[in-house]
Amino acid sequence: MSLERARAYLANYGRDKDVMEFDTSSATVELAAQAVGCEPAHIAKTLSFSVGDRVALIVCAGDARISNPRFKEHFGCKAKMLKAEDAEARIGHAVGGVCPFGVTEECDVYLDESLRRFEIVYPACGSSNSAIALTPDELEGILPKSTWVDVCKLPEEG
Repeated sequence: MSLERARAYLANYGRDKDVMEFDTSSATVELAAQAVGCEPAHIAKTLSFSVGDRVALIVCAGDARISNPRFKEHFGCKAKMLKAEDAEARIGHAVGGVCPFGVTEECDVYLDESLRRFEIVYPACGSSNSAIALTPDELEGILPKSTWVDVCKLPEEG
């Protein structure tokens, strides 16, 4: 189960007991914000893209969107989202619970600068009804192979 995979990963950092599980769905940014009790921007959504034979997981603020020019400049290719039916096999988590914790070796994790605006962010934990509260620095510490990127735009950027 994907939630257990994420929990096992977080256990390596002593954070498995911090996973919150909800009675309602947190599969979208809006639903996650309602479940957690925060503004949607504070949800750390994980977007998945095919980049060559790899999967790029970009963890960004809930109100951020991919900037196609920035993505292409950084990754050298057009932003092509992973197909929903391929997510679980290639990432280790199904759509609705995609997160950067306990992913397959095929994945590279990137943290977008849009997260640094917040003291606390809430990424999912492998299921459509889970999350964990982390500072951006804690998120980076739990994801030691991750890289910070600036490939998203905020609502005020249009």
